[in-house]
Amino acid sequence: MTLARRIIPCLDTDGERVVKGVNFVNLRDAGDPAALAARYNQEGADELVVLDIAASRDHRPTFLETIRRVAAELAIPLTAGGGVATVDDGRAILRAGADKLTVNTAALRRPALLTELAAEFGSQAVVLAIDAKRVGDRWEAFVRGGHDPTGCDAVAWAKEGASCGAGEILLTSMDRDGTRSGFDLALTSAVSTSVSVPVIASGGADTPADFLAVFVEGRADAALAASIFHDAVQGLGELKRFLASKNVPVRLT
Repeated sequence: MTLARRIIPCLDTDGERVVKGVNFVNLRDAGDPAALAARYNQEGADELVVLDIAASRDHRPTFLETIRRVAAELAIPLTAGGGVATVDDGRAILRAGADKLTVNTAALRRPALLTELAAEFGSQAVVLAIDAKRVGDRWEAFVRGGHDPTGCDAVAWAKEGASCGAGEILLTSMDRDGTRSGFDLALTSAVSTSVSVPVIASGGADTPADFLAVFVEGRADAALAASIFHDAVQGLGELKRFLASKNVPVRLT
């Protein structure tokens, strides 16, 4: 049985508001997270992701109240994270209403955290977020909201992260983020073919054809986008009907 490909709106938050930028900078206000969550739940999103994108950079805890407000509006799975560094951080996110948690900076610095989180909550609840940027002939993983290079090969890190216990990879192309120039198909394919866990492609979405390409050529299991949904450039229902017409398995409401 072929699993349906998932369309996932993302709410990047910096404080109590949703923000959106280009290449991880020049952030602008994009609305109230609970209001946007309610809208996407109604429009047929398969899941929702809410991230506190400055939590690791600013050394502050994830905004649990934002997670609670968003979760109260949803009848679909919610993934949340930002600044997760311990099992207790993960537990707080799940208790606030999330179904899955994301971890990025702390996991790369101490991969055993993924194993600890998976042992406590199950691999299906642990999503490894990787912010990758092209450096020469490879992609490098960045941490602290895309601010700090690590020297770590992003594809190799995805493989290690999955082996440590991550049940899913949230892969963001920093080069494409907010540019609406299409997903990075080479990056997505490189990671998707290297791991046995689902890969969520992120960064660069614009047209329905971009989503088709990332599912077919990029071999992604899910595709995440923000600005095209926030700004009503692309409707979720219209996008899914297009994909279905191209024989991509999707959940139609």
